[in-house]
Order: sequence, then C-alpha cells, then structure tokens
Amino acid sequence: MARYIARVWSAWTPERAFAFMADMRTFPTWDPGVTRVTQVRGEGDGPDAVFDVTVAGFPRDLTLRYATEHHDPGREVLLVGRGFGLTSTDRITVTPAGDGALVTYDADLSLPGPLRLGDLALRPAFQRIGGRAERGMRAALTQAPVVP
Repeated sequence: MARYIARVWSAWTPERAFAFMADMRTFPTWDPGVTRVTQVRGEGDGPDAVFDVTVAGFPRDLTLRYATEHHDPGREVLLVGRGFGLTSTDRITVTPAGDGALVTYDADLSLPGPLRLGDLALRPAFQRIGGRAERGMRAALTQAPVVP
C-alpha cells in the first residue's frame, strides 16, 4: 500500500475547512492530478455522496468511483474510490487549532489480491502525486474563503 499524509493549518473555521475539503467537487481546484469530478449521487458532501473522479494517468486518464463510507459533519469524512484495479482510501479530518483549523488528509492507494506485489512500485509515484496535491491544498486553504 502506498500512503501519503498531509497536515495543513488554515485560518478558516473548522466548519468552513471541512465543507471545502469534504466536497469532492472542489478537488480539481487544489489537486492538480484531478481533472474532473462528477457527483453521481447526493448533493455536496454527506453520507450518501458518490462521485466519479477522473485523475490524470499514464498513458490515459482513470476514473474512480468514490463513495462516502463515513461522514461525521464538520470533523471527518472517509471516501473510498475504486476502479481499474485500484482502491484509494481518503480520510479527511478537521480539528480546531488556535484561531483556525488543522486539516489532515490521509490517503492510501492499494492494488487488490496478487497485484499487491506492485504496491511497492506505487509508493514513489504516490509521494510525488501527494506532494503536488498537498501544495495545492495548502494554497487553497490559505486563501480567503468564498462566502456564498
């Protein structure tokens, strides 16, 4: 299994940071590896939310279907994406920290069954992908939040 953990402090309120991060439709704004997100069930984040997430791949883009497996409003969401023999498990946790919020993004990428032998090969690439996403997340969470 390949794993990447990012921790980013934001001046946003924990509620605002959670709302932004838990709604996968925002991912293309901060994760350069995500090219498109389509919500196929639910509205925004929530326990019934399901998304098709297209990620840039080589030699072609891949679409994973993400389902919300756990949703604790304002605190934690667990999103599990599956497709093309990959499983991506993404846990986003938001906690109050000083005058803002600490956002933790913990992502695991794994291959099933006998393909697990290839997990070691995924690690270096996932570190690069995770690093780019973390930089984008940091930039997004330090901008002034858009008030609807």
